[in-house]
Formats: sequence, structure tokens, C-alpha cells
Amino acid sequence: MLPRDRRLTRPGEFTGAFKSASRAGTPSVVVHMHRLDNDPPELTRVGFVVSKKVGNAVVRNRVKRRLRHMAAAMTTPFPADVVVRALPPAASEPERLAADFESAWHRAQSKAH
Repeated sequence: MLPRDRRLTRPGEFTGAFKSASRAGTPSVVVHMHRLDNDPPELTRVGFVVSKKVGNAVVRNRVKRRLRHMAAAMTTPFPADVVVRALPPAASEPERLAADFESAWHRAQSKAH
């Protein structure tokens, strides 16, 4: 579980991360990573977007829980705001979700660096 201080919660935070972020996509997720140049440095914060195209509420929440668990283990060498957008294959092909998420995270990180 991600601690409260590591989550994006306000709509403005999501909008800011989307507008000026480096993006990397895979068939099941898209990761938007916006590097922060704050002084003092903050922690990397993560937010999740799972639309109704992914499935009903039970399926969407299951996908979010899986993504949250994976994001808690990921790190960045710089503070950043990250938005993870789940696509329909995230629910229909859960066995590839971890590999897709890790791949997209690292590619977005290298673009933002």
C-alpha cells in the first residue's frame, strides 16, 4: 500500500503531471512521469486512472490494488509525479500487467531523466 504522502489526490496534480510529463506505454498501461525540481526534494507521488472501459467497479478496484502494490516497490532517482493509466488489457490479461508496468515505468523514467 502506498502511504498517503506518496499519492496524487487532487485533480490539479493529475493535470500537471499529464501536461508536461514524459510518457511510455505498453498494451496494458501508460505511465506519465513528470520530473519535479523542487527544493527541498519531495518524494515521488503516484496516481492511478482506471476508466470504465477496463471493467466494472470490482475489476477496476482490483487493477488499482495491483498497480498500487507494484508502484510501492518502484523508485526513481529524482522526485516526480507519476500517473499510471490502465488500459482494458490490464484486466483481461493480468499475467502481463507486472511486466508491462515495470517496462513502461523504466522507459518513462529514462525519458524524464
